[in-house]
Amino acid sequence: MSTTVKEKEIKHFQADSKNWWQETGPFAPLHQLNPVRLRFIRDAIAMNFSDVPKSNHKPLKNINVLDVGCGGGLTCEPLARLGASVTGIDADAQAIKIAQGHAQSNGLSITYASKPVETHLKRVRARYDVVLALEIIEHVDHPDEFIGSVVQACTPGGVIIMSTLSKTIKSLVLGVWAAEYVLGWVSPGTHDWHQFVKPSTLNKMMRVQGCTAIDAAGIVVDPLTRGFKLSRTDLDVNYIMAFRKN
Repeated sequence: MSTTVKEKEIKHFQADSKNWWQETGPFAPLHQLNPVRLRFIRDAIAMNFSDVPKSNHKPLKNINVLDVGCGGGLTCEPLARLGASVTGIDADAQAIKIAQGHAQSNGLSITYASKPVETHLKRVRARYDVVLALEIIEHVDHPDEFIGSVVQACTPGGVIIMSTLSKTIKSLVLGVWAAEYVLGWVSPGTHDWHQFVKPSTLNKMMRVQGCTAIDAAGIVVDPLTRGFKLSRTDLDVNYIMAFRKN
């Protein structure tokens, strides 16, 4: 069965799969990004679904979510705690095993499966209110086909949220050279700048699939806290976008 999975990318991440939940380990940048991404995700869901309460401690109770390329479940778990019915899929079987164990040890009911999105669509008839594809499009073969499968997994009127790195000189300097070789935030070889996608390009690819952009923000380093924050003006390196499927 043809998929958009890049085997060399899977092997690269498998080397560190057992460390998904170590906050100071190889996935530390994702742990630091997570609160910012979750804030954007929750706001985008609330923007699209009028029945999502903003103050309820289980605001996503009636929302079913598919996290494509979920890794060890860093995004799945907080969404489950917010009440969503969550399914996480990843082509890395080791990451899924870690995700399953961590969810179980924390008393969370999350459906996990080791499969690419194309295979999932063939085996599961369900479609999802929200589909996430975070930090993954830059790691797949045939991005157009991947996006087509992601959109297919979403119900009409639902929300698709994607985050990635923009293809700019700034992202080459900060997202590759600095992050991989100077600061050591991620291991060398994690990113290929040629696979990066500009927001305008992603928007065009999603429009072809019948989706409309509803929100977008850059994810930038806050010099005061040394953490991350959302920026409405700087989408030159990391960014996150939300789309409504028409």
